[in-house]
Amino acid sequence: MEVLAIILFIIILLALLSGYPVAFTLAGISIIVGVFTVPDFLDFLPLRIMGVMRNYVLLAVPLFIFMGLMLEKSGLAQNMLNTMAILCGRLKGGLAVSVVIVGALLAASTGIVGATVITMGLISLPTMLRRNYNTSLATGTIAASGTLGQIIPPSIVLILLGSVLNVSVGDLFAAAIVPGILLVTMYIGYILIYSKINPDSAPAIPEEEIQAFKEDNFGMKVINAFVLPMLLIVAVLGSILGGIASPTEAAAIGALGAILLTVFQGKMNRIVLNDVMKSTTHLSSMVFLILLGATTFSLVFRGLGGESLLVESIQNTNLSPMVFLIFVMIIIFIAGFFIDFIEIIFIIVPVVAPIFIGFKMDLVWIGILIALNLQTSFLSPPFGFALFYLKGVAPKEVTTNQIYKGVIPFLLMQLVLLLAVIIFPEILTIFST
Repeated sequence: MEVLAIILFIIILLALLSGYPVAFTLAGISIIVGVFTVPDFLDFLPLRIMGVMRNYVLLAVPLFIFMGLMLEKSGLAQNMLNTMAILCGRLKGGLAVSVVIVGALLAASTGIVGATVITMGLISLPTMLRRNYNTSLATGTIAASGTLGQIIPPSIVLILLGSVLNVSVGDLFAAAIVPGILLVTMYIGYILIYSKINPDSAPAIPEEEIQAFKEDNFGMKVINAFVLPMLLIVAVLGSILGGIASPTEAAAIGALGAILLTVFQGKMNRIVLNDVMKSTTHLSSMVFLILLGATTFSLVFRGLGGESLLVESIQNTNLSPMVFLIFVMIIIFIAGFFIDFIEIIFIIVPVVAPIFIGFKMDLVWIGILIALNLQTSFLSPPFGFALFYLKGVAPKEVTTNQIYKGVIPFLLMQLVLLLAVIIFPEILTIFST
């Protein structure tokens, strides 16, 4: 029976790599196997499904998705980028720095990688190319900045990891703040150094253009672009970190705040609301269908004794906790080339989580490491999803090789940060409650 559990896991992975729909592959194969092998399977399955649907924390997922999509429709990214570009305009590489900062702010506002990469690609890439930025620097900056939503709260990844690992989402959010800040700092430092060495590849904005922008109600532009969004970010994250609201309650505050910001920007209408609601329903349905499929798989895998077999096998090999951790990180990194982060969280993480528990390892630390690892998979050539998103909206003259070349330095910085958090886990405790 235990061997059958491992075979089930391998069959599902092969089916996913063959391109079959994730949710239906997980649920379909697991149900077929479970009916014939797991006693009382059909009695337990409805209870597990209702347990997922009654999980109050998971209600934050559609709310944060709604918040992110509504802010995208509000024109917030465009206002942020235009204003930040002027504020950093006198610096060599100032426009690229502004892209990183705006990417971080959008990450703290939305947490949706695909939406951020596409939005930044459409808005900033043509501008950077028009200002004679090096193509690889421009594309690498945009792709890397777009993936900040994987680690900077409120991250959908962290919410899902909190559910799977059964740890507090608020603790994950608090632990992710310092790595997020460090990553943004590393990005900016690299851009400034690159611009110093290659000044013609990242020119400053002409002084007359800066003055022209400032002459037309500059103070109100800054307020619209930064003050109001920052108030929303502080309201959402501050209420969670301060223990005032749960992540779900804070997500509701964020969704309402996003609506009000869109109204204030004059972008709210029936078409926008309809588009956001449709997209939210689509994305949320996808997440929860995969979650229900993964729940079915987990029930069968555990019922067949697969979890016990893995735990005993790892213990019998006398692997140290750190060696096992590195082994899992390598598997997740490679898996990220081929399958989406949601699938990795719901398929691989539940399988290895009991082993981490057996080793008495801090699951909040493990969750942050997995989130950082999944972020690198978004940038890893040749299958990184952020690269596909950016290529889809980039001008025709931008080649795939230029995008690959541009993301390599940022990918290396992410790996350095991942290694630093493994070696110095105390980094995560600065904002922990």
